[in-house]
Amino acid sequence: MNNELKKSIFKISTSSDFKIMALQIFSDQYDNNTLYKKFCDLMLKNPSSVSEIEEIPFLPISFFKSHEILSTTSEVEKTFYSSGTTGQSTSKHLVTDVELYKTSFSLGFKNTFPDYKKSSIIGLLPSYMERNNSSLVYMVNELIQSTDSPQSGFHSEINDELLHFLQYDESPKIIIGVSFALMDLAERNTKLKNTKVIETGGMKGKRKEIIREDLHQKLCKRLGVQEIYSEYGMTELLSQAYFVKKHFQCPKWMKVFARDISDPLSIKKSGKGALNIIDLANINSCSFIATDDLCEVFTDSTFDVKGRLDHSITRGCNLLV
Repeated sequence: MNNELKKSIFKISTSSDFKIMALQIFSDQYDNNTLYKKFCDLMLKNPSSVSEIEEIPFLPISFFKSHEILSTTSEVEKTFYSSGTTGQSTSKHLVTDVELYKTSFSLGFKNTFPDYKKSSIIGLLPSYMERNNSSLVYMVNELIQSTDSPQSGFHSEINDELLHFLQYDESPKIIIGVSFALMDLAERNTKLKNTKVIETGGMKGKRKEIIREDLHQKLCKRLGVQEIYSEYGMTELLSQAYFVKKHFQCPKWMKVFARDISDPLSIKKSGKGALNIIDLANINSCSFIATDDLCEVFTDSTFDVKGRLDHSITRGCNLLV
């Protein structure tokens, strides 16, 4: 994939731009990804028979556990693995262009938090810190390094120094934390000052899973903030959506659809079903993914996550069931 095309992904501004780019990337991945081509052929789909993005075959996300998903012969620079639990097989995402990932998550984060580089970014990801192949840890670390604040950094535990900084320092702060770590913070009755809170989902077996609305209400009340943000991302994606006020919002180069649970070839632009994602930043792996998440997609292209398909193993991150 040439550099000009990569740059064009992040310049998308209209639905027409997205459609043109998606069809172009579908054609390229059909030609260069042997596994994806076989899958498309089984679906009786190819670039000459597809004219709308809803017609593009979406690769089941489980293939990232059993196969190497690549649409390029370029050398793999970084391999990210999903968390999983003991005994589970994990997904892996072979990334041949780490700078592409950096561009995607940096621009996506800036869309939601325009002044983030002026803030102190606090990473509360204790269950991820021992892993050096987590895409979430990689992203948060890069965001931390991009700020001007010496207070930015990861914290494996909530100590008195951190509590004092969060409660009394007037400077802007952003906390990015796994759900159980945020609940640990909230139970200290810490009233945050000038702080935005982003939960990435996942109790990791530390606490009982609760629905997002209840979690956000508890965190708002105990932390003294008006709202809680959420990040929706996964190992198999290079882009993220952010939950703001009511629903998840995608960046311009990412789009979601609802597929019929009983008919996976039936794709809807809005409605309830299982979540299909187009992530154009995945140009070197597969941009068209059928996830195991249940969703509701709204007419303005925002979405919400409702749970998991019954046959799926519940993820440890990025989802509250």
